[in-house]
Amino acid sequence: MVTTDSAITYAFIDSQNVNLGVHSSGWNLDFKKFYIYLRDRFKISKSFLFIGYMAGNESLYTYLQQIGYILIFKPTLTYRDNGKEKIKGNVDAELVLHTMIHFNEYNHAVIASGDGDFHCLIEYLESKEKLLKVCIPNKHKYSALLKKYRSKLLFISDLQGKLGINN
Repeated sequence: MVTTDSAITYAFIDSQNVNLGVHSSGWNLDFKKFYIYLRDRFKISKSFLFIGYMAGNESLYTYLQQIGYILIFKPTLTYRDNGKEKIKGNVDAELVLHTMIHFNEYNHAVIASGDGDFHCLIEYLESKEKLLKVCIPNKHKYSALLKKYRSKLLFISDLQGKLGINN
């Protein structure tokens, strides 16, 4: 599926999955370069970045908004796991909800996550001919449920030279 100049394309990005997935490939994603890449490659007009809200990270949130992302926050929970404090801010439901809230506004969608929890969303978008790409953070660690969309997959881990910090 190729976008035309008149097609409207939105990106829906699971920030934690993308950030941790790329990091597990041994490098760090430059979110500004990623935004520009999505805008230029897929003609994205809106990029929704789903992120857990943590007090103290306001300068990061401001920066992400200044470069063009529309931030959708999820409250985070702090819990203990084997004596270690962990923070959880699962954004899956918010990403699916906003993809559907805006469904009639876009012609194509780019989903950025390797999480199999998005299988039903990806399947639905594909059935409605609205799925443009699924950006998988790490080609070695992603859900097998997404493999059937092979022709729609783009591996962010292959773009380290373009999208890495200090590259």
